[in-house]
Amino acid sequence: MTDDVLSVRAAELYYEESKTQDEIGTLLGLTRWKVGRLLSRARELGIVRIEIVHPRARRLPLERELRERFGLRDAIVVPTPNDGTGLTQRVAEAAADYLRALRPVPRSLGVSWGRTLDDIAIHLPDGWARGVDVVQINGGVSLNRRAGSAATTAVAIARSGGGEATLLPSPAILERRETRLAIEADRTIAGVLELAAAASVYLFSAGPADGTSVLVDSGYLSHGDVEELVRRGAVGDVVGRYIDANGNIVDPELDDRTVGISLDQLRAAGLSIAVVAGPAKHDVARAVVGSSLCTVLVTDEDTARAVLDTNSPASRQFNRQKREAS
Repeated sequence: MTDDVLSVRAAELYYEESKTQDEIGTLLGLTRWKVGRLLSRARELGIVRIEIVHPRARRLPLERELRERFGLRDAIVVPTPNDGTGLTQRVAEAAADYLRALRPVPRSLGVSWGRTLDDIAIHLPDGWARGVDVVQINGGVSLNRRAGSAATTAVAIARSGGGEATLLPSPAILERRETRLAIEADRTIAGVLELAAAASVYLFSAGPADGTSVLVDSGYLSHGDVEELVRRGAVGDVVGRYIDANGNIVDPELDDRTVGISLDQLRAAGLSIAVVAGPAKHDVARAVVGSSLCTVLVTDEDTARAVLDTNSPASRQFNRQKREAS
């Protein structure tokens, strides 16, 4: 028999008949070492495909490709549910697991806010860490009670991590630049922003550039505002700042009225964790990774594949930056 046929036979006996490698060797007249090589060959050729089916499973080959392609410190990729339900919860759970496993434990954690961060807070159990102080990194006083509370998210994460929360008591977007400057000049606000700039780790998500954005739900922007931003090239927002496919600010005037850390501060961070999932966020996920706004990506497999698409603007932007830096 050829090696291909032997690989098929060895795989059948090993995976379907539950034979040991020694037993297979006896049946086929081969050494145990040869059987091991045949089983490895079966996987390399695609004769055998192993799929781990569990909501907490991870897609390790995609994680490795994301790290290697974009120079990420880490990537966590979970299976996309076949029916599309429970996706955000699954990714939030993975993000919570990642935070719990961080070593060394961060002294301070800078967090944004929104539905994804709410879900992460829910999945962090009491005692997930000891003494992790949390600081809010962008304004989030909601103009609409239905939209939830940035303060609630920060406090929940800090409380379960045995630390204290420092809140940023300011709207996310103000009416005028002068108002933002006056607010940021206030000693209390300035102190919070200094803490945010010095955080050991950042945890944030990204919003889509459509009417489902939490910034629309919170009353900061109208559907018409978002449509205009999309017309100007917006693919989504990061810490309240709308970016294009290359990670650039699309509306400097709007950005000048936005309270919180800047995108440059995110890019300069040693550890910044972006949690982004779902088809509506594929474009902004590409922009976040391709423009180096995160060092760690937590996402689902469909979003990971979209980010890895070599024809995407994010991939082209990242490759261009690599060429310019070399």
